[in-house]
Amino acid sequence: MSAYSGFAGGEVVLGQLKKLAPGLQIIGMAPSPIPGIYAIELEGGSILYMSEDGSHFILGDIYSVTDDGVINLSDARRAEERRSLIKTIDVETMIVFAPRNGTRAVVNVFTDVDCVFCRKFHQNMPDINELGIEVRYIGYPRAGIGSASYKNIVSAWCADNPREALTQLKLGKKIPSKTCDNAIEQHFELGQIAGVDGTPTLVTEDGEIILGYLSAAELARRLGLL
Repeated sequence: MSAYSGFAGGEVVLGQLKKLAPGLQIIGMAPSPIPGIYAIELEGGSILYMSEDGSHFILGDIYSVTDDGVINLSDARRAEERRSLIKTIDVETMIVFAPRNGTRAVVNVFTDVDCVFCRKFHQNMPDINELGIEVRYIGYPRAGIGSASYKNIVSAWCADNPREALTQLKLGKKIPSKTCDNAIEQHFELGQIAGVDGTPTLVTEDGEIILGYLSAAELARRLGLL
């Protein structure tokens, strides 16, 4: 979403929001599809709509009624924002499990090493890759930066063989403690901005968010591969 300062009238809306909720974390602002209404994206993925004079606001989604049905415009905007956020993460800072016989789809996965469903998802990696799906892991220690989970994730990312180290952790095994320059804090912060509040959280190339565990076949169907 474009920065709020680039739009006429945006200062009025911003000033009103600061007055109503001084601690509100605003990520960005842009005109909504409805004339005279601004869409304000908040940290965590919520979108608030306010009139350009700051006199009214709505917290919820905007839908467009078309000949083809109802379209959730707010969700489309959130998907666009997630795509943009994911693009800011250098693939080199992820742990990637790529298919041997060509990639048909890519899914970005915010993962912890201690959650049961993250481990269950990882057990399906051979089948996921066999279906042509590339998995790009983004570190997201649910317990927060500095926690035991954080230290384990950092150890995996800093290992000589990160993929093997991550696999061992997801099997419930211990790996040598290790530190290095890493992007886990950036991953965690971006996850919070994107609204990640559980793991695994999957983000498709289209910006769609998929929560929780899926089997390889279910994931392939969601990605339009089956």
